[in-house]
Amino acid sequence: MTNEIADPLVEFPDVSATTDLVHIAATQAGAVTVMMNRPAKRNAFDSDLISALEEAFTTLKSADGVRVVFVRGAGGTFSAGADLAWMRAAADRTESDNREDAYEMARMLKALHDLPALTVALVEGAAFGGGVGLAAACDLAVATADTRFSLSEVKLGLIPATISPYVIQAVGPRQARGLFATGREFDAAYAEQIGLLTEVVADAAALQAAAHRIARDIMACAPGAVAASKRLVDDVAGRPIHHDLMELTAHRIAATRVGEEGQEGVRAFLEHRKPGWAL
Repeated sequence: MTNEIADPLVEFPDVSATTDLVHIAATQAGAVTVMMNRPAKRNAFDSDLISALEEAFTTLKSADGVRVVFVRGAGGTFSAGADLAWMRAAADRTESDNREDAYEMARMLKALHDLPALTVALVEGAAFGGGVGLAAACDLAVATADTRFSLSEVKLGLIPATISPYVIQAVGPRQARGLFATGREFDAAYAEQIGLLTEVVADAAALQAAAHRIARDIMACAPGAVAASKRLVDDVAGRPIHHDLMELTAHRIAATRVGEEGQEGVRAFLEHRKPGWAL
C-alpha cells in the first residue's frame, strides 16, 4: 500500500525528524504521514523507535501548516507491541532503568496526544500491546476488518501501564479491566464496538480511501478551531455541569466568536464563499 494520503507529496520544510526508523511524508496542504519503519520486526517498539516517534511528534507540534497527522506501520502491520530482544534486555535491568524506559514510552504517547492537529491511526495487520496504546492515543483510529488486537501483557506477568490512560479513555474502565486482565485477542469489529476504533474498513485499499476522505474533510476546518476543540474535550470531559464549567464553555465560545477564524468563518458563510483556510 502506498503511504500517500493526497497528491502531491512534497518535502515539508518544518519537519526534520525523519530517520531510518520513522519516515515522515507530507503534502503541500498539510497532511502528514508518520510511518513506523521496522517492517522486519513488525514495527515492534524498542527504545530507538520510541525515541524517534517522540522526536517526530514533538517536531510536528511546532511545525507550521500541519492539518492532520496519520500514524501507520510499514509492511502491512501497525505494531506487534514490544520488541522481544528489548524485553529480554529489560528483564536484566534495574527497576530504575526500567522506569526510565517506561517513561520514555509515556512521553512519546503524550507528545502524540498533545498534537494540535487531528491525529489518525491507520491500523492494519496487528496492533498488540503498545500498538493498541498508540492507536488509542490518536483522535481517530481506522482499521482493516482483518486486523487483530491484543493487550496480552498479563500473559507475560506484566501490565499495560504506560498505555493505560489512553486505552481506558477510549474504551472505558469496565472494558479495559476485561481486556487487561484476560489478555485475549480480539478482532476489528469488537474493537469498534468498544470504542477503540472509530471506523472499520474492508481492506488496505479502503483504508487508503478513508485516509483521503479524512484529509479532505479536515481541510474544510479551521486549524485553530480544531486545536481548540481538542483542548475543549480534555478540559470538559468528566467534569460536573455546574457554574464553573458553564463559565468556561461560555468564555471559550465567546473568544472564538471574536477571534480571527471565527470572524472569517461567519463572514464567509454569509457571503457564500469558502473561508480562507478551506482547500
